[in-house]
Formats: sequence, C-alpha cells, structure tokens
Amino acid sequence: MLLENQTYPRDFRVRREATALTAAGYRVSVICPAGPGQLFRETLNGVRLYRYAQPTAGNGFLGYLWEYGYAMAATFLLSLLVFVREGFDVVHAHNPPDTFVFIAAFYKLLGKRFVFDHHDLSPEMYQARFPGGGSLFVHGALVLLEKLTCCLADRVIATNESYKKIEMERDHVPETRITVVRNGVELHDLREVEPDRTMHPKGKTIIAYMGVMGFQDGVDYLLRALGHLVRDLGRTDFFCILVGGGDAFAYLKSLTEELDISEHVLFTGMVDHLEVARYLVAAEVCVAPEPSAPYNDRSTAVKLLEYMTLAKPIVAFHLSEHRFTAQGAAAYVKPNDELEFARTIAELMDDPARRKKMGLLGRRRVETELAWQYSIPNLLEVYRAVLPATAGFRQAWPPRGERKNPARCLPVAGTALRIGRSEMTHDREDRLPGFCSAAPREKSVRLNGGKRT
Repeated sequence: MLLENQTYPRDFRVRREATALTAAGYRVSVICPAGPGQLFRETLNGVRLYRYAQPTAGNGFLGYLWEYGYAMAATFLLSLLVFVREGFDVVHAHNPPDTFVFIAAFYKLLGKRFVFDHHDLSPEMYQARFPGGGSLFVHGALVLLEKLTCCLADRVIATNESYKKIEMERDHVPETRITVVRNGVELHDLREVEPDRTMHPKGKTIIAYMGVMGFQDGVDYLLRALGHLVRDLGRTDFFCILVGGGDAFAYLKSLTEELDISEHVLFTGMVDHLEVARYLVAAEVCVAPEPSAPYNDRSTAVKLLEYMTLAKPIVAFHLSEHRFTAQGAAAYVKPNDELEFARTIAELMDDPARRKKMGLLGRRRVETELAWQYSIPNLLEVYRAVLPATAGFRQAWPPRGERKNPARCLPVAGTALRIGRSEMTHDREDRLPGFCSAAPREKSVRLNGGKRT
C-alpha cells in the first residue's frame, strides 16, 4: 500500500483496509511518511510499515513539486526494498497524489497487479483550494493523471457512488472494474467519555465543528452564519467549538474577529483524541458547512459519520453525498445560504426533542448500514478479483524478523474518537535520523473529518 498525504495509523481508512486484509490472510506492507517518534520499520497489528522522513508541506507550485517529487522518490526506493525483502503481488495506491501511477506502472511491467483506491477527486480538489479555480493547465494535468491511473488499474475502489460515476464517465472505466468501498466508523473502537463541562457555559447551546480547516471546507461559511445568528436573529445563547486545523486556520481566526463573534467561538487547534471525544460529546448541535462545489458535491464528509456515531443532530448544506450519508440525522439548508444556515441552527437550538430524534436516527443508520464492518466484504471482493488463486488463504510463513521477535504492548491511537490501547508487534527498530522509540508521542492529530473520503 502506498500512502503520501498522512502517516500510519493516523490515516484511518488506510489503517482499516490494511487491518481487514491482514485479518483475511493477506500480507500487507504500507509505505508512508513518518510522524514524530515513529520508527522507520515496524509491524503494527500484523501490518508491515516502511516509513520515510516527512518533507515540509508544500505551498505554491514549486512547493508542491518538491513535496510530491521527494515523496515519490522515497516511496519508490522503499518499494524496491519491500520487493527485494518480502515480495508482493499487488500495488495498492491511495491518492492523493495520482502520481503513484508511475510507480504502479513500473511494477505492472514486472507482472504485478494495481489497485487504485480513489480517496479524492484531485482535479476538483485543486479547483476548490485555489481562488478562481487555479490554473487550467494544472487542472488538465490532474485530469490526465486520473485517467491514466484508472486506465492502468486492474481494479478501482470508489468511496461512493458519485466517485464511481466520475470514474465511468470521465475516466471511461468499465463498471465491472469498479467496487464501492465506503468509509465507516468502527463501533467497537469508540469509548464513552465524560463531556468537557468547562466548555458548556450556563444557558448556552454548544455547536461543534470537527475536521480539517482548508479553504474548501466551508468553515468561513459557518462563521458568517454565526454572525447572522448574532446580528440578524439576535441570538447570543450559543457557543461554537471548532476542533481541528488546516491551511485556512489563520484566515478563519481573523474572520472571527472581523465578524465580532470571538466571544462565541473557540478554536481548539489540533487536539488529542480524548479531547476530540469530549468536545463532541458535549455538543448539542454539530455542523457540516461544506458549500456546494464540484468537489464537495461528490465527496463524503467523514465528520458526518463521527457525528452520527455519537447520536448528534447535524446542520448541513443540501449536498447529494451529505444527504445520502446522514439522511434523517441532518437538517438540510439550501446550498451556500448562510442566513438560512443560521436560522436552521436556531430552530434546532430551540427544539431538543427534534435534536434527540435526529441523533437516534443517525446512530441507528451507522449501526445498521454505515459502520466499517459493512464495507469489508466489498474490499475483500476486490482482492478476490485481482488475486483469485490466493483469496481466503492465510499465508503461513511470516518474514524472518517477525518469527524471532515476541509481541509487546504499546499505546497507539485508533479512530479520531478512540481512547485505548492496541497490540503492536515490532519487527526491527530501524530508525530514521531524528526518530526514536523514546521520543514523546505525537500530541496533535490531523483530523480525519474533512473530505478524506
């Protein structure tokens, strides 16, 4: 598995897929960037990890060129190490970026299979992130990369039906080569926690947003809606907690001051998992303010699933994938209408019975349809198709290092709301310069509640 835009196990979709495949008897190796204190090579819950030192996040064309160029070179070199040390049958690429196709193409020449896991619509995401839609040349190049990736893939994994439609219509992938594997939460991983009572001012309704704060995520729409809530609707009986961070974070804080709503808003920044859970449990209304745009209209917001798992009512703009995911758990607003968004929040603030009903509907939908357990059979179907001869057979001979070293328990975070420990078995303790097992654990997380579908 190739992963660039997140560390492992912080990328929850990749972790869930790798763990599910390992449990089904496949041997899985993941190549990804290293987070603070993470080892160059280790085995976690049966998944082999190979990590490279993480480059500085790029800004602008040259910055992105350096970031992705470095990541591709490091990934390719580590893939050669895995190829020589362990061997593999399938390259499973998680985008973005779509440049993984060049690594996959090399191994296809050697007879390997290629599975493309389509997390994001890169052309639409690019347009959403840059004013005016960015460069037509770059957008066109991203479309070509997506088409090339889909063309070379033996199987394409779509995260929802909207992505499947794009793959069929724009990328000309036959429907028989596409499998929808939706995101889902792991119900057994969630732990009940006490809400943070200090964040619950007397007589005020708590509104919560949890997720990435990029320019495409609509937090500015939420802040302007809160401004309407104060100025136009005369409501001051609320307190909004915004959990997370991103490249729009500084702009959003300045917008809060400009709108004169600072006393009603708290930006927590990146926080640990325990605090995320406490903030969300304390909330009476959760929000998904992504505006209507080609990227948002087709992408599944994972934050909705996390809100629904905790039985929280949601206010969201009426986007097709929002509607499919949340159904009766959300109150839907005409796309991009900030005043109507404010009015809908006010209606839920005043109607606790409706809030409770919506929350229960959301929780029931997760339990009966949207939990991760319902996506695992579709994932295994992909591998039965690309590796029919080995489907369902557990490989009996682990690599040499795994047979020698005993397992031991170390703390590891799970989902964005998980609090607990899981088994971590170590192969070797190879370290990158500056990384060691004695380093303090990462104190902040890049939340998975944005568009990482």
